[in-house]
Amino acid sequence: MLKPLLLLAAASAALSFPAFAQTPISVDPDQLTQTVRTLASDTFEGRAPGTRGEDRTLGYLIARFEALGLEPAGPDGGWLQKVPLLHTRLQTARRLDFETPGGAVPAKPAEDIYISTIRPEDTAKIDNAPLVFVGYGVKADERGWDDFKGADLKGKVAVFLINDPDFAAQPGEPAAGKFGDRTMTYYGRWTYKFEEAARQGAVAALIVHNAAGVGYGWNVVISAGGENYDIVRAPEALTSLKLQGWLSAEMSTRLFAAAGLDLAKLEVAARSPGFRPVELKGVSLNADIPVVPEVVTSHNVLAKIPGIVQPEEVVMIGAHWDAYGEGKPDAQGRIYRAGANDDALGIAGMIEIARAMKAQPAPRRSVVFGVWTAEERGLLGSEYYAANPVYPMAQTVANLGLDILQTAGAANDVVLVGKGQNTLEDDMARVAATQGRTVTPESLPERGLFYRADHFSFAKRGVPVMLLMGIAGASDLKQGGSAAGQAWIDAYTGRCYHQACDAWGPDWNLDGAVQDIELVGVIGAELANSARWPQWKAGSEFKAIRDKAGVPTQ
Repeated sequence: MLKPLLLLAAASAALSFPAFAQTPISVDPDQLTQTVRTLASDTFEGRAPGTRGEDRTLGYLIARFEALGLEPAGPDGGWLQKVPLLHTRLQTARRLDFETPGGAVPAKPAEDIYISTIRPEDTAKIDNAPLVFVGYGVKADERGWDDFKGADLKGKVAVFLINDPDFAAQPGEPAAGKFGDRTMTYYGRWTYKFEEAARQGAVAALIVHNAAGVGYGWNVVISAGGENYDIVRAPEALTSLKLQGWLSAEMSTRLFAAAGLDLAKLEVAARSPGFRPVELKGVSLNADIPVVPEVVTSHNVLAKIPGIVQPEEVVMIGAHWDAYGEGKPDAQGRIYRAGANDDALGIAGMIEIARAMKAQPAPRRSVVFGVWTAEERGLLGSEYYAANPVYPMAQTVANLGLDILQTAGAANDVVLVGKGQNTLEDDMARVAATQGRTVTPESLPERGLFYRADHFSFAKRGVPVMLLMGIAGASDLKQGGSAAGQAWIDAYTGRCYHQACDAWGPDWNLDGAVQDIELVGVIGAELANSARWPQWKAGSEFKAIRDKAGVPTQ
């Protein structure tokens, strides 16, 4: 086991308000293991929202928080916040093909195309909708970039490239450096592209799959199996997209060639602000797919340790409880995609932090533990909370997230997601140093991990955030160094991410996870026992939001 957490009182000299007397905090890897093995067991059926697995998960989490002596922190003094979700499931298509000048080209689901819908209709039907290539699909006035140029996309299918215009740009090209170089902006995320396609009035949106650009393979794209979720929306707020999803690289090249176009050359053209949408002449989409829509009431779980000086000021620690539920049997016959690491281990870490904090004297500020639903469906639980907060965003001091932790052993460093965003990264460096660790920036910022976890729902409302995510970069492991850290990432993301094999195993070494959980616990406890407010750094796209809220600048 790693050494216990540092005494928080020893760090209090760095705070603007004296910390309360603290007792040592330690995280027990055996407790982590027990929690993970329970939540990832078949009893919880893969923890999908709106299922029997959710009911069991909620009961388990409430019982754990009650046993620790925490108080409910949800609306009306309860443990739960209701999150109304639209759940859709595509059935076997009656028709799904592309018309081309050379004839109809069938589109095989999960092989050529992956699609879903977030409209509450029993059929997704598209008749002969023309395909229009919109490059990266970016409309960013502040960067002088508009890929649409006023093109009329109503009733058409928008076809996008993933990531930002400068993702593949070469030095000297017009896009180079326009969007943070290799660091993805929100314009590069698939969620943004679907949102923008809807704003442009498209009837469908398809993204050309590129593993390097999105950060994962086709196996991850298809892992949701035709299901989708969204927050329940008013009719006037529904997306215009009847279908949204991905084209395989092979199918994309084939369709462009059928229209007499070279996709590789168009990818280069799209890296210029002068790019204009290009219609794939003679190529259109036909779809007639039954859909089973249902409204599911899911839930966030909210627990707290009340503050005794400024209880209205909140330090939030978050993780998501949902996984992918039941799927097709894998090679070992496992049907539940139970997310032992993603994110049962994060929940286990949160519970350990709650246990340690509750054993201390009551904090100055309140500490709220948010366990979110529907993260795997688009950060929907945290998004619902952030749009309907129990505690105002302007009074939320910070959000600290745990989502996937490496299980390959102790590390000499901690990986920072979102370099240059806010002062919590300075806290990370300081606390990591007390553990004998350094900070390593995420190795592949072009994958946009900063925008892919629940903390982002808070960031875009101005709350400073910090994310611990083990797949953000190769940890410099004490045994094997960075090569061993990368090997762990490759094995996990290549085989088990969102798959049934994301399961607890006897080969798990949680010493590195303990380091990261302890680090989050220290920073959270420091903030809870101080009057300090973390700040966004100059240049962050979220600084102006926080500044408008009038939050103290100390």
